Amino acid sequence: MTAPIETTGSQAEAQPEAVLAGVESKKIEGRSLGQIAWTRFKRDKVAVAGGIVVVLLVVVAALSRPLQAMLGLDPNAFHQDLIDPNTSLPKGDFGGMSWDHPLGVEPKFGRDILARILEGSWVSLVVAFGATLLSVAIGTVMGLVAGYYGGRVDTVVSRLMDTFLAFPLLLFAIAISATLQGGAFGLEGLPLHISVLIFVIGFFNWPYMGRIVRGQTLALREREFVDASRGMGAGGPYILFKELLPNLVAPIIVYSTLLIPTNIIFEASLSFLGVGIQPPQASWGGMLNQAVDFFEVDPQYMIVPGLAIFITVLAFNLLGDGLRDALDPRSR
Repeated sequence: MTAPIETTGSQAEAQPEAVLAGVESKKIEGRSLGQIAWTRFKRDKVAVAGGIVVVLLVVVAALSRPLQAMLGLDPNAFHQDLIDPNTSLPKGDFGGMSWDHPLGVEPKFGRDILARILEGSWVSLVVAFGATLLSVAIGTVMGLVAGYYGGRVDTVVSRLMDTFLAFPLLLFAIAISATLQGGAFGLEGLPLHISVLIFVIGFFNWPYMGRIVRGQTLALREREFVDASRGMGAGGPYILFKELLPNLVAPIIVYSTLLIPTNIIFEASLSFLGVGIQPPQASWGGMLNQAVDFFEVDPQYMIVPGLAIFITVLAFNLLGDGLRDALDPRSR
């Protein structure tokens, strides 16, 4: 039977170093919440693909006019030589697709579909982003005030949200858009139509954001950092916008990303009904409206703007779902 090997004090103290002798030393760095969220987002390949498509769409919309000039396209130029005078349909197969007109031309007038898709892209995104910013601004302020102060303030704001949610938005949008077609507030034409759509869509959709912010504020107002701010004498506005609002950035960003595609569909619906963007200005909803009379004999004219709306809405939804999973610490 062998005797146990005794270790001296110096050998015992040196043992951890001996264990770590073959381990390469690396500097351990902490990661911020933004870095953690970015790492989680990158793992979702579908969301990344949606984000790439969204970036491309925004770039194309921002550069739509230069792209049209570079490609020699004019969304309002008629090409009657490409239209069959007997049927008012484009000459050739697939809606008159050719090297000069990759997506074909529209029936009756022969305007280039690619040029009108590019022209309509910035209109849809401007209306969607503008309406979303308006909804987020109003909803965030109202939700913060209702959730933090509670009591009668919460009751009044909550009933106001219920009233707006019960309001027949589509009918009101049709009525006000039709009323202001001529001119108002010193605006006319396209600027007036865009401003009216942004106001109608954004102003009447803020309760959705308001409810989300109110619910989050109710949970945050009892946290220790809020009590500490109150104890140090901070007033209500300071706590609302310096303490609570920074902690609500994540849900606001996520819901804003999901609200944009809804606003795109709403704008397209109003233009489809003839009370949104007015001709000759190109819009995706207006193109669908004009394609109704030709979809049986020239489906190309309906498929292209329909795909443009579908791809845009799908990309924003995928991006929003990915951001929600990345910014939610409770998700896997």
